[in-house]
Amino acid sequence: MMTSFFDQFASPSFMGIPLIAVAIALPWVMFPTPPARWINNRLITLQTWFINRFTNQLLLPLNVGGHKWALLLASLMIFLITINMLGLLPYTFTPTTQLSLNMGFAVPLWLATVIIGMRNQPTIALGHLLPEGTPIPLIPVLIIIETISLFIRPLALGVRLTANLTAGHLLIQLIATAVFVLAPMMPTVAILTAAVLFLLTLLEVAVAMIQAYVFVLLLSLYLQENV
Repeated sequence: MMTSFFDQFASPSFMGIPLIAVAIALPWVMFPTPPARWINNRLITLQTWFINRFTNQLLLPLNVGGHKWALLLASLMIFLITINMLGLLPYTFTPTTQLSLNMGFAVPLWLATVIIGMRNQPTIALGHLLPEGTPIPLIPVLIIIETISLFIRPLALGVRLTANLTAGHLLIQLIATAVFVLAPMMPTVAILTAAVLFLLTLLEVAVAMIQAYVFVLLLSLYLQENV
């Protein structure tokens, strides 16, 4: 039975019940919970070191008001990395290939940064819509352009994450299909294609981590403009 390459992006279901909730909840089950004692094992120590380093690097350009977002941004980063990495395993589903889920993350967080800016410093927040020294005839045009670019930000966040992960999964499936087709006919070419598949898989591991970092980094930059 021939299936479409895009079937892997369809939300799985069991007896009519969508399993995307299980895929979203699974990363939190996999992370070990730090115990109350002073001495921890190596895994928890490494996990704590990574979270501290990432949080310090992310919040370095922000002032004290933006440090309230540390827990939210660090949790989102870990969540996205884990989901993206689990999606590279065979017979798994990647929720972050769904644009609706990514927009569900991007729009509320972007809107929160805009509301914070309008509440705390409305003059500076509105000043981003009009660069300093703009000629008077260009003022209406630039305000419209900057307003459109402001509202495109959450769409760019969601589409960037979706497009990169979707393209990577499609490439892996295409090359893996080529390996299975070429193996009986041209074993040498199939071995070379399998080597390319291995390198592409390593690249996708890097992309899964980088895209999660970029998503959270852009949110922190939007927050930096408004705090």
